[in-house]
Amino acid sequence: MASLLALVSSLLWGSADYRAGILSKNFPAIAVLGTSQAIGLLTGVVLVSINGEWSAQAFGTGGYFFPGIAAGLCGYIGLICLYAGLATGKMGVVSPVSSLSALIPFAYAMFVKDNQLSAVVMAGALMAIAGAFFASGPEVSQGLPLKPLLLALGAALGFGTALIAMAIGSEGSALATMTMMRATTFVLSLGILLRFRNFGGLGRKQIPALIFIGVADFLANLLLGVATTKGVLALAMVLGALYPIATALLAFRFLHERLHKAQYVGIALAVSGVAIISAF
Repeated sequence: MASLLALVSSLLWGSADYRAGILSKNFPAIAVLGTSQAIGLLTGVVLVSINGEWSAQAFGTGGYFFPGIAAGLCGYIGLICLYAGLATGKMGVVSPVSSLSALIPFAYAMFVKDNQLSAVVMAGALMAIAGAFFASGPEVSQGLPLKPLLLALGAALGFGTALIAMAIGSEGSALATMTMMRATTFVLSLGILLRFRNFGGLGRKQIPALIFIGVADFLANLLLGVATTKGVLALAMVLGALYPIATALLAFRFLHERLHKAQYVGIALAVSGVAIISAF
């Protein structure tokens, strides 16, 4: 069950990133991000109101309040680094390196939470992580310029730390943690909106896409949070990090973007890794 939840989380994340990428070609990425975060927060508030998760413990051991805030802040920092890095035009450097964020919660699970994996399952997990890296389309033929590389590492650190905070908060309440996370990113986005005082041209025609992005992103976070409480944390984080594959395949199918040889290798590695994890 945990593996399935994490894989569905990857599919939702990759789909949300695909739609956000399309919108960001015509509208400022920060406007797309801010609006979708607000929709994600609304989704969380509705779900929390329905099942009464506000009664979950907010503070102390097992509380969701501070982990939710930490996840929101770290995730936002990761996004800022990612967008700044992509703005340099070195997507083949920034995107793959940032996808290595899974290594941070994986190491946390292995060395802090003391998750024990067999040698075969460990090999499958590492294959899946490598698959996500190559599926992002690494391009090093022109070298590794320092600024994009540092920004990519910043994105990986931000995303990886956010995943750890999500897992910690989910021990008490996954839904309340993700809602707190979205409340934090909404406040940050609202501050940016007040600074620039416009929505970047977004209008009614973009509402369906924005709703999909916001809801899919929130549900992806929620499903991964639940997955970390239902199975082995290390494996849930690895399987939840396969979203670049979904994004690449959607771009290939609908935008007719050509996949590089490295991406085919990445997809094969990821599928093989998931098969090994599932079998053993």
